[in-house]
Amino acid sequence: MSYLKDADPELFDILYREIDRESSTLELIASENFVSYPVLEMAGGVMTNKYAEGYPGKRYYGGCEHVDEAENLARDRAKELFNAAYANVQPHSGSQANMAALFTFVKTGDTIMGLDLAHGGHLTHGSPVNFSGKLFNVVSYQVDRETGRVNFDDVHELARAHKPKLIICGGSAYPRFIEFEAFKNVADEVGAFLMADIAHPAGLVATGLHPSPMPYCDVVTTTTHKTLRGPRGGMILMGKDYPNPFGIVAPKSGRVKNMSELIDSMVMPGIQGGPLMHIIAAKAVAFGEALKPEFKQYTIQVVANAKRIAEELLKKDYNLVSGGTDTHVILIDLTNKGITGKAAENVLEKAGITVNKNMVPFDDRSPFITSGLRIGTPAITTRGMKEDEMTMICNMIDQIINDINNDEVINSVKNSVKELCETFPLYDDLRN
Repeated sequence: MSYLKDADPELFDILYREIDRESSTLELIASENFVSYPVLEMAGGVMTNKYAEGYPGKRYYGGCEHVDEAENLARDRAKELFNAAYANVQPHSGSQANMAALFTFVKTGDTIMGLDLAHGGHLTHGSPVNFSGKLFNVVSYQVDRETGRVNFDDVHELARAHKPKLIICGGSAYPRFIEFEAFKNVADEVGAFLMADIAHPAGLVATGLHPSPMPYCDVVTTTTHKTLRGPRGGMILMGKDYPNPFGIVAPKSGRVKNMSELIDSMVMPGIQGGPLMHIIAAKAVAFGEALKPEFKQYTIQVVANAKRIAEELLKKDYNLVSGGTDTHVILIDLTNKGITGKAAENVLEKAGITVNKNMVPFDDRSPFITSGLRIGTPAITTRGMKEDEMTMICNMIDQIINDINNDEVINSVKNSVKELCETFPLYDDLRN
């Protein structure tokens, strides 16, 4: 810190204010988490200096012997963590992992199926404002209005009618287990590839708290933050490698390329250039942490905390999409509370509680306003909070939602948030 403070005090002050914000607020955004000091150290280390286009042992630059070691370690640990046969740890983000996977398995103009964005899907699953919606013919499936879960009768019907080349399962605001086997049955019936996006439950998959996609899916993508608690980035996995079905051969040897080679070449040079070696090395650190028994206990608590929040909110007459959660995500429909997601997000932030507005299934409001909130438990669980704290947090949220224009209530909750955060300190070494 002293280097930055002396060299650029203006940016040092900005950084310090962010450390203070993270330390003194309750982070309930489901896609965020707090990495460990070792991950921070590696992410901010000297490997940021190294250009390493290509893959270990096959780089376009010299001097890569040590970054090769780091990337090999990241790949090996990822494969062990997810019981996978293949891992590519170079994607800069989950969106780029999805782009590489899609470009490997389907061509521009082909039909793909994914969960509707308004029903819990992700931009890269076929949203018209995203590359996936612009480059492919998209058929979106939805959740059932009554249950909030995927209706597989409808998915079967859509697949039979449109014959997609690839089906995506998973989402960014789906509180329940992803039904990989059921999706596999649909994909097999219509001859489609099956892609799983486990960006949200990846940490739960790694520790066996969520079903694994590896036995069922042709390709699996994920981010490396969220429940996996690593640096921000992406990754592509396969449960098994196999010869590609497209007849693509290596130009010199004439050998049929395996799918792993096609994916590798689509990541680089297909969509990316030089990989971020400091982040890849930080991924290796995080995967090593996730292989330890303590990480499973952490993920158990993540789910227990989410279930407690769901229970407490239901007691207070909040409507939860699907009626609860199996994971770290709770999706709240605020319609019966007479407040929009945007208004709730803004007033909760004033009280030191960070959430994000989110559309709910069959939402009448725009994505910029929304009728819902998405909240999650990875970050507050990292701080050491457990079920009793979840009850306290729900009470604070409820106080704010029921009296959003009362500054006394907002300030009172803000003081309670500060006291709670001080009881569960974060990054003290960075604040001193």
